[in-house]
Amino acid sequence: MFAEMEERGQERIAVFAGHEVKVVTKEFWTAKQRQTSSLHEVSYRACFKPQLPRYFIQQYSSPGDIVYDPFSGRGTTAIEAALLGRVPYANDINPLSSLFSRPRISPPQLRAIAKRLGQIEYDYSKQPDIDLSMFYEKKTAAEIASLREYLLRSDKDEVDDWIKMVATNRLTGHSKGFFSVYSLPPNQAASQKRQIKINEKLKQAPEYRDTKAIILKKSKQLLGKLTLGEQENLQAVAKQAKFLNSFSHETAQISDASVQLIVTSPPFLNVVQYALDNWLRCWFNGIDAQAVAKNITSFSKLERWVHAMSSVFKELERVLKPCGYIAFEVGEVKKGTIMLDEHILPIGLQLGLSCEKILINSQTFTKTSNIWGVGNNAKGTNTNRIVLFKKR
Repeated sequence: MFAEMEERGQERIAVFAGHEVKVVTKEFWTAKQRQTSSLHEVSYRACFKPQLPRYFIQQYSSPGDIVYDPFSGRGTTAIEAALLGRVPYANDINPLSSLFSRPRISPPQLRAIAKRLGQIEYDYSKQPDIDLSMFYEKKTAAEIASLREYLLRSDKDEVDDWIKMVATNRLTGHSKGFFSVYSLPPNQAASQKRQIKINEKLKQAPEYRDTKAIILKKSKQLLGKLTLGEQENLQAVAKQAKFLNSFSHETAQISDASVQLIVTSPPFLNVVQYALDNWLRCWFNGIDAQAVAKNITSFSKLERWVHAMSSVFKELERVLKPCGYIAFEVGEVKKGTIMLDEHILPIGLQLGLSCEKILINSQTFTKTSNIWGVGNNAKGTNTNRIVLFKKR
């Protein structure tokens, strides 16, 4: 697709449909550049490292600007934007996204969390309305059922939202820092049948977990490294933040020409088993996982993905300010045979956007988890490839 013209050190000048495009390959960000905020330490499938959005937020926006992610996931871009004093806008068709993101923009004090946990009464005669005995000891299950009932009927405030977010994140995992016996990673849930097999294989049985103590410990970890400056930035932008649960091509809640910077990574060409991965988190939060799964589009064919991204880009161009930027992170898929940046480039150009450059981060792999359940550097994305557009 590209006709390469000239090498300039780490830069290549390529030509696409008569347009010269700068392709820069180097290490733009590393895990060693800064120790990321503890607020990011929430597990979620297919999330990129905070260093990626931070690089673009610092380069292409100023404090007070709106920074938007239309495929928000766990909210990495939104959290990083708020920490840097930008106004975060986030959207995701998955309702769990805002559940994980919004509370971290307005984090309560640890003492308020501890006080609220002390006020929540557990009924130890209560049990979940579905069989979770393969995950939880009976007393733990009673605590989870009681907490779930409280959170579903409570008048939500920032403290309850925080407790819900942390509890949802702690439902299952690999260590005693989770409510469950040893299970799959916390970004996906084993089925009941699979967990029974895991228990049999490991010759394990659920042990009691103190859910309040676990929630408080995880809260302390999330809040522990927040600097005074970061806290002030969060407070300054929290009331202006927007968290949407819409299709990314239908976001009427965002005004025309209001966004300075968009940093995002869309779903790639692999199928996500949403209902299977999220059934337990959805149950805890009273969400119909099957209904949500119907709204989440998977892309098994490149043509469908390109068509969907074309619709998304029309909406992104609408909300973007003149001289605003889009940093669109994609990768190579199908064992390196498809470079998605080569398919994103014409979409932006056809809308009149200019391509400032394509950035290829030279790290081996910069995602914090597998992309849609496939192996890193195997069937998943092998490189960070970001197409940087500018609205004229």
